[in-house]
Order: sequence, then C-alpha cells, then structure tokens
Amino acid sequence: MRQLAVALLLVSCSGAEPELRIEQITFGPDSHHFYGYIGHVGNTPWNGSGRYMAALRSSFDDHMPGPGEAADIVLIDTANGYSLEAVDKTQGWNPQQGAMLYWNPERPDTQLFFNDRDPESGKVFTVLYDVAQGKRVREFRYEDTPFGNSGVAQNGGWFLGINYARMARLRPVTGYKDAWDWTVDVLHPENDGVFRVHAASGEKELIVSFAQLAGALRATHPGVDDTALFINHTLWNRDDDRIYFFARGNFGNRRERINAPFTVDPDGGNLTYHPLHVGGHPEWGAGRLLIGSIDRSRQVIYDTARQEVVDTIGSPEIIPNPEGDIALSPNGEWLVNGWGDEERNRYVIYRLADGFHLTSPPFSRGGRAHGDLRQDPGPCWSPDGTKIYAPAFAADGTRQMFVMHLPKQAIEGS
Repeated sequence: MRQLAVALLLVSCSGAEPELRIEQITFGPDSHHFYGYIGHVGNTPWNGSGRYMAALRSSFDDHMPGPGEAADIVLIDTANGYSLEAVDKTQGWNPQQGAMLYWNPERPDTQLFFNDRDPESGKVFTVLYDVAQGKRVREFRYEDTPFGNSGVAQNGGWFLGINYARMARLRPVTGYKDAWDWTVDVLHPENDGVFRVHAASGEKELIVSFAQLAGALRATHPGVDDTALFINHTLWNRDDDRIYFFARGNFGNRRERINAPFTVDPDGGNLTYHPLHVGGHPEWGAGRLLIGSIDRSRQVIYDTARQEVVDTIGSPEIIPNPEGDIALSPNGEWLVNGWGDEERNRYVIYRLADGFHLTSPPFSRGGRAHGDLRQDPGPCWSPDGTKIYAPAFAADGTRQMFVMHLPKQAIEGS
C-alpha cells in the first residue's frame, strides 16, 4: 500500500494557521486516474456513505480517446488503503469531463451513472451500474438520438442528456471523438438540444431544441443564423425545478463567439435567455440563486428569477479568478473555487457565513494548461463536507487523484 499524506499550513483571513492535510490517493507510473467532472450541482466521486470513490483509469494521457480506446471504471475503497477495483469499461469519456460519472441520488451507496458508446455503431448512451450486483442494471440507448448523460437531478429520478458527438465536432475538449452524430451539417437541429430522461422508465423528452435556442438568440445575436450551436453545463438546481445551461457557438473565434446563458424548467417551460452573463463554471446556491462570475472579476450570487446580482462573495484578493471551477459544500456553508495559471492549480475554500478562508498549496498541471488535454481544477466535495477531491499531475508525470482534508477546527467553526 502506498500513500502520501502531507500536512501543510494555510493562511486564513484571520491570521490563524489551521492545518490542511493533502493526500495523494492514486498512483502511477503505468496508469492515470481521475474523476473528470466538476463537483458543482452535487456531483462527487464519493458514494453516499463516503466509503467508495468512483474514477476512471487510463493507460494513456497524450491524446483524446477515440473509438476502441476504453478507460476502466474503478472503485476506490477509502476504508482499505484506497485499494482499487476495476468494475467496468467505457468508450464514452475524455480527460476534462471523464465519463460524466454520477452516483444515483436515489441509491447513492450502490448505483452509478456513466456514459459509454457502442463499439460498432459509435452511438453514445448512458449506463446505470449497480455496485452491489456487480453489473449494469440499465442502458439508456436511443438509436435516433444517441445522447449521453449531462447532469443528474440533485434529488434523483431524472437526468439530462446532450449530444457528445456534436460537441466533439464543435468543441472537442468536451466531446467524444468520432462518435456517431445525427446532426452533421445542421446548424440548429429541431431534433437535438437538451433531453430529459426519466430514470425509472427510460422515457426521453426533448425539452429544448437548438432551433428554439437560435430563435431566442436571433434578436441579440444576429450571427446565430450562420453559427452551429452546441450546449455545455446543464445544471439542475438543488430543488430540481430549474436548469441553467450555456448555448454556445464559434468557440474558436473570440470575436464572433456565442456564449449565452439560459434557464428552463425541467418540462421545457419558461425558456429564458439571460443577457447578464454569469459565467465561469457556475454553481447553484439555494432556490433560484446561482453562484458564478461577472466580467471575470467578481464572484457573485445571481438571482435567476429577478435576473440581477444580489450579493458578492469575497474579494479579488481572496478569490483571484472567479471564472474558476467552483463547488458548494453539501450543507451550503462553504464554497471552493479552483483556478490555474500556466503551471499550477490552486483552491480557495471560503466559508460564506463569515468570510473565513483557506488557500491551498499549488497542484501541478503537468504542462497541461490549455487545449483538449488540459488539467482543470475540478474540485468536488465529499458528502460529509469534510474533504475536497482535486486532480493533479503527480511527481512521476501521471494524472492522479488527491484529497484535501479540511482542518477540524475550521469545520467545527461552521
């Protein structure tokens, strides 16, 4: 058993020096291990009890995976020296978002969603895997519209789906290379957009189409008629009654880029364009309050119902990059913001009640600050709110998993 536990002193806003413990929990040199997605909207590698963590294992890290290049789905046993067990494989993954691993909120101890693709047809689908049974208990395959999971309702029962093959064409970092796409050469398809799936029955519904989005943007974005749109970050709020997402296009051209925030009800009603761009990688707070960044300079709380900023979190000195990856703790008391420079990622762990904060030591990006293989901060909270997962490159040059343990005195002060 190999473990690395390093105690580091962090500086708090009060000048105290609580201790944050950093653990490297996976190791090379023959394999890379990572979770993939950001821990916003309740997403986490830990199962409900905290006993197991889900992750991907890959033998390569130098190119985007294509057909036939599978990653292992592994479970990490936190009570047994972080031992690993491979339980399945997937061909629906990438380094930035993994396979969209999500523990099923209805059975958070034992059931796990992840994306896959058919090796023969190239069609993407979502899997529901049961750890206790050791098998796939359902596959959500839609031959006419083969999409993958893009976000599970925080209270369970539903998940959203988007076309990862279309994303591979229009923003490769988020897609599955050479997957089968039913929308090739269609700028604003009427049969693609944001899907909603009932997890129990498998019934799907297109709640927002690209044609609708183009119509909603035409008055403010006249270039939309010549722009192929795609969708990123379909985020359920904590009450599961509102979804926030971005309609995007021309991401290779900053001057002509479309990056438009929308909200919609889960049944497709009340589709609303938000002219005030609350960006970065937003996170839902309570009710219809959204946490994100304004003008890349402020971490704010935005009321999606009133369409206005209602509060600011921290300051530029405390949170240097509000555009970073953010995640709210399960109890809603702490916000973690992860951001990076050319070489390293860092994290600010901020207590909302009083502004107390910790700043992490640097985590190596392994020279992957840009491009399709970049190492984003991607923080994720544990269910009990005492730990944060952080991905990084280890000393041997492999992509590995680390855990930050919050100091006991900071947690007890919440």
